[in-house]
Amino acid sequence: MKLSITAGKSFDMKEGVSIYETLKANSVFLVSPCGGKGTCGKCQVRVTSGGAVVRSYGKLGQKERDDGLVLACLTSADTDLQIEIPEHSKLVLGGKIAVSIFKDTAAYLKSYGLDFEPLAKRVSLTLPPPTISDNIGDLERLTRALAELGIANMQYSHGFTATVADIIRQGGFNATLSYSKTNNNTSFEAIAIYPQGQNPGRYGLAVDIGTTTVVVYLVDMADGTVIDTGSTYNSQTKYGDDVITRIINATEGGGLDDLRNTVVEDINTIVDFFSSKHNVKSSEIEAAVISGNTTMAHIFWGLNPAAIREDPYIPTLNYYPLWNGAQAKLSINPQATVFTIPGIASYVGGDIVSGILASKMHRSTGISLFMDIGTNAEVAIGNDEWIMTAACSAGPCFEGGGIKFGMRATQGAIESITIDPVTLTPSISVIGGGVPAGICGSGMIDAIVELFKTGIINQKGVFNRTKTPLVREGDEGLEFLIYKADNQQRDIVLTTVDMENLIRAKAAIFAGVSLLLREAGLTLDILEKVYVAGGFGNSLNVEKAVTFGMIPDLPAEKYVFLGNTSIIGAYLTLMSDTLRTELESIASKMTYIELSVVGDYMDEYMSAMFIPHTDLTKFPTVAAALGF
Repeated sequence: MKLSITAGKSFDMKEGVSIYETLKANSVFLVSPCGGKGTCGKCQVRVTSGGAVVRSYGKLGQKERDDGLVLACLTSADTDLQIEIPEHSKLVLGGKIAVSIFKDTAAYLKSYGLDFEPLAKRVSLTLPPPTISDNIGDLERLTRALAELGIANMQYSHGFTATVADIIRQGGFNATLSYSKTNNNTSFEAIAIYPQGQNPGRYGLAVDIGTTTVVVYLVDMADGTVIDTGSTYNSQTKYGDDVITRIINATEGGGLDDLRNTVVEDINTIVDFFSSKHNVKSSEIEAAVISGNTTMAHIFWGLNPAAIREDPYIPTLNYYPLWNGAQAKLSINPQATVFTIPGIASYVGGDIVSGILASKMHRSTGISLFMDIGTNAEVAIGNDEWIMTAACSAGPCFEGGGIKFGMRATQGAIESITIDPVTLTPSISVIGGGVPAGICGSGMIDAIVELFKTGIINQKGVFNRTKTPLVREGDEGLEFLIYKADNQQRDIVLTTVDMENLIRAKAAIFAGVSLLLREAGLTLDILEKVYVAGGFGNSLNVEKAVTFGMIPDLPAEKYVFLGNTSIIGAYLTLMSDTLRTELESIASKMTYIELSVVGDYMDEYMSAMFIPHTDLTKFPTVAAALGF
């Protein structure tokens, strides 16, 4: 059978294999936060001809069904099939991500007072050819030449050693060596050797393995240029939305290898896309830095995460050895150095250490608060002498998961919303302009606050259906129409279920901040800065986030929005030996607080389940502005 895309390519399709799997096998990727499990309802395609065998419509509403849409992951065929892929279903792997805290790579490193010290280095060597009197082995000859340049204690893997004899002779005993420092900076590891005349590229990867999304930077390590960025949903979501569910699946369900292979495949899909687009050979990618929470890092390396969820919540390790590309199963040089950002505890990992590094709060004498708003929301407070940190499960909604029209902050996402107080009609701003494909985290927060301020929802997030006809009955109960579609586009709405998920998420985040401050014996007025990380970029409106009750009621000038600091920290450590060492200093001064054993967490959480909060003394400016 053939599967054809309207005005596009045609592929072989096996009976019983879903459209989603067929497209994925042919490098056509659809938005699918659940990883093709059928629970998110976002891998929509329109069948234009052929005999589709639809097993289930899943979450598709009646309007979408009437438009001829089906879920690709739940649809197979018994005859040739032609489909159309709507724009909102297309997953773009390459291109610039909408969030970044640096504009000029060199300038950002310079702000640390640092030059480029990439993880993979190069040195040119001229070796004296062997003679009867100078008859040491080829590897010893290489080691001697390095020692003369002040590079001692070089370590060689079997894979590297097997290439040496042929390569140095190809270059007439002139060669270029790629190598890296070991974790303790007292020795070196050989990565690759090239004969004279070859000048291959020297590339590296910065990788953020998030619970919901995976982000990869392709970096030219010669000058630090970020050549391309790509992101995709973490396909592990088909095994569960949160880390606890995935730990259970990995251990009790025996699915550790499946979970590991799934996320490695996600990363390699992006890397292979880069390689094809930029004509980069996998052998030229000589280093990678992995940043992720403790569970994601353990699963990536195939380490048993069972003890992470069991009292007293202990990971296998916090500081990772330098492993290589082959052990990581990545589409890079098998001998490439793979550095993993160290973690702190079971639920605060390398992604937060990366965030602290990117924010520079560990270098400041003033006390700052760091908030990473993601599926696993982490908070940290401290300065250059101490840092206290904690984690709370917020869920994936701010990254698009669990929200009917939710998506990441990429092109096509509604990033901001206002509602006219008189006509109650919404106005939207879309990343990249044009027709919206969905709504990202900042847009969700804007929407819920605008709905609250105009009386369309109450403090509990319940709709007043008599307020405006834009509140209507949907497939999941009442919903608010944000964008009315034309032709075959789709309406964008915020549903009752969306509202409940968003309020639960913000309550978890604010409860975590409140308890961490209490444990530190501090009040909000002592904070000099509040660093907010996550997929918001600069789109998050401080006033609205405060009104929502998600972040503390502090002056806007105290807030600094950093975007995805996990990937930025990974990039910085890819490009700087000094900062890799500094990560250990950050980790050593961080103290982890386990909120599940701290009293009153549920009380704090339930109190925050209102807009902005049940205790309005915590939000005085909101109370004054709204006349409470």
